[in-house]
Amino acid sequence: MFDFKKEMKDLYQPKKVPQIIDVPAANFIAVQGKGDPNEEAGEYKKAIEALYAVAYTLKMSYKTDHEIEGFYQYVVPPLEGFWWQPSNQSKGSFDYSRKSDFHWISVIRLPDFITEKDFEWAVKQAKEKKKLDCSRVEFMKIDEGLCVQIMHIGSYDDEPATIALMDDYIQEYGYRNDFSKDRLHHEIYLSDPRRTAPEKCKTIIRHPIVKECPKPKD
Repeated sequence: MFDFKKEMKDLYQPKKVPQIIDVPAANFIAVQGKGDPNEEAGEYKKAIEALYAVAYTLKMSYKTDHEIEGFYQYVVPPLEGFWWQPSNQSKGSFDYSRKSDFHWISVIRLPDFITEKDFEWAVKQAKEKKKLDCSRVEFMKIDEGLCVQIMHIGSYDDEPATIALMDDYIQEYGYRNDFSKDRLHHEIYLSDPRRTAPEKCKTIIRHPIVKECPKPKD
């Protein structure tokens, strides 16, 4: 069974030190929203529920009458998230005391053989079979391009120290962060926080970068 984490180690198993990577374009299912992700029965948790409903409907499609051309069995890839706060968007930084100000795009990667038509079938199927409103789930192509990434071990609130390592690394090698409305702070969740102690959680942190232009000589 195809497992993205095992087959694409450069994308899903980075080291605990920063590394630069050129991330290829890929298709995802996505839900966009805002608000504190820790809020019980909040917008974020409802979005994740809808995402997984569509993701597993596609994974198990081979047991239905819907045929997906080129289908092969696969492990549903890990949950990912793009995050920003409007007041800090250009910096890619966060005020963790104001989690209600978070904006996010939660995504799950799709195998290349799944088309937008297959996605539309899955949204309808999930709504009918699981009785969930999946109308906010989108089919989204994301092309991240040049990035720096690292494996963060620990609580989400402890990410700033790890990000500082990334910032120092890219500065040393002649790059700078390149945050914008289309290039965002990116997290990939390799641990289930419901079953893993915060200090043991594994999260890939990925930031968009660009080569720094040399300063003109006097």
